[in-house]
Order: sequence, then structure tokens, then C-alpha cells
Amino acid sequence: MRDYRIHTQHQEIITGGSAFNIKAESLRLDNLTESEVRNLWLQHTGETGQTFDDNIFVQLWEDTHGQPWLVNALAYELTWHNKHLRNRNVPITLEDYWQAKENLIQSRATHLDQLTDKLKEARVHSVISALLSGKVTGDTIPTDDVQYVVDLGLIESRPQLRISNRIYQEVIPRELTWTRQITIAHEQSWYLTPQRHIDMPKTLERFPAIFSGKCRCLDRTL
Repeated sequence: MRDYRIHTQHQEIITGGSAFNIKAESLRLDNLTESEVRNLWLQHTGETGQTFDDNIFVQLWEDTHGQPWLVNALAYELTWHNKHLRNRNVPITLEDYWQAKENLIQSRATHLDQLTDKLKEARVHSVISALLSGKVTGDTIPTDDVQYVVDLGLIESRPQLRISNRIYQEVIPRELTWTRQITIAHEQSWYLTPQRHIDMPKTLERFPAIFSGKCRCLDRTL
């Protein structure tokens, strides 16, 4: 809660809250530990008898690093959104977990949507962009900006500076390039059949010209 914001009637943003409030320090609620994540999910087993494949918990920790919303959202996706698994006699497999994770990412749920909004902030964007490009140094980004992004839970500073968990590592680059992704032309490539299989006769026919650099047909695939 280092930099909470207040919106005026005209949607202007006042950073830092009221000038009459005293903020002595930044406050951040810690993530769950690995054992707390496991015990939380096993409460479901204790109450319903439905079991989890033990291999799930290693992946769950890497995917969330204990981020409370992600831990609970994945559990809800598995045990309620998956209609098949509402039958508590059906054990939950690792394949079920992978599908739940993908569904959650694709849903762009509220938490992930808010994450996207944060990435629009210049100070957040600069830190994340530098981190993804491998250009994080004391000279490239201010220490206060790094601490702000740590406070938001988007990155970790120990044991090394990195994006906090595997889901964020997948979602953040997607969101930063989303506009580019949706504006890429989707024209059918010349070397594909209408069924989107490689058209081998056409490819082999044009190969000599492509190899010699005399054919510009590849330009249409860019």
C-alpha cells in the first residue's frame, strides 16, 4: 500500500493519499508459504474426500509462489468450474491441473485484468521491460521503482530479481505484446493448403527461387 491512489470527480489521480495522513512505512501482506499452500488445498480433501495428485503441489508452488488470489483461483477453477470434478469421487490429476491453469490465464479474470492495468504505469512498465530484456541495473531504473513493483507483488528481489511466479512470467509478456498480437495480419500463407497443411508440391516448386534469393513470396508471410 505504498502508493495507493485517489480519483477526483474529474478522474484526475492524486497519488499518495491525503496530505494530512502520515505514512511511516510501506505495508505488504506476505504470500502464503509452500506448506501453507499445500495445507490449504488439502482442506478440500479433508472436507470432501476428493484427492489431488501429489505432483500437483510442486507445480502449484512454481506457478503461484503462494500469491493468495492465484492459489484460491486455481482451486476454484479445478473444483467448481470443471463440472466433471464436481463429482468428489473423481481424483484430480496433474492433467486436470494444467487445464485449469490454462483456463484461468485465458479467462483474463479480474486479478489478471488489474495486473494488466498496472503494467500501463510508466514506472511499472520500465521495470518489467528492463527485467524481460535483461537490462536491469542501478543506472537504468530507480531503486524506488523497483521497490514499488516488489510491493505490488509482481517481482521478487530475493534470491535474485525476477518476475514473482510462473503464471505472471507467462501472463506479463502476453499482456505487454497483446496489441501487437491482435494486429498481426492473418493472411493464409502461400505454402499452406486450405486445410492449413504444408503444400509440398508448391513448396518444392518454389524452393530453388527461394534458395537463390530471387523469390519475394516469403514477404507475404511476415
